[in-house]
Amino acid sequence: MYLTGVRNVFENLPDTTKEVIESIVEKGCIRIERIVSNGDCSSEGFFYDQNEYEFVLLMQGRATLFFENEGYVKLKRGDYLIIEPHKRHRVESTSKDAIWLCVFYR
Repeated sequence: MYLTGVRNVFENLPDTTKEVIESIVEKGCIRIERIVSNGDCSSEGFFYDQNEYEFVLLMQGRATLFFENEGYVKLKRGDYLIIEPHKRHRVESTSKDAIWLCVFYR
C-alpha cells in the first residue's frame, strides 16, 4: 500500500518576486509553514514578537536575522535555530532563492 498526498518543499514554488508564506499544516498548538523569501526582509523598524516558539530551518539560500539586544545571526543552507517566545527579531536580508521551513509551537 502506498500513501498519497506526498509533496516536495522544493516543487511548485510561487512565481512571484514577493515573499510567500504557505501553511503546510495547522493543528492544535502547532503550525508548519514554508516561506519563500525571494530577497525580502522585514520592514524598517519592524520586529517579530511572537507568543510561541519558532523552529527555523533555512533549507536553501542565505539569510541574516537580527535579534534585539543580541545582534546578527547569519544562516546558510541547512542551518536551523529555535527562537523563544517574545525574543524580538527581524529578517535583515535573504537571498533570492531562500526557502524556509518554520514550525511554530507552544
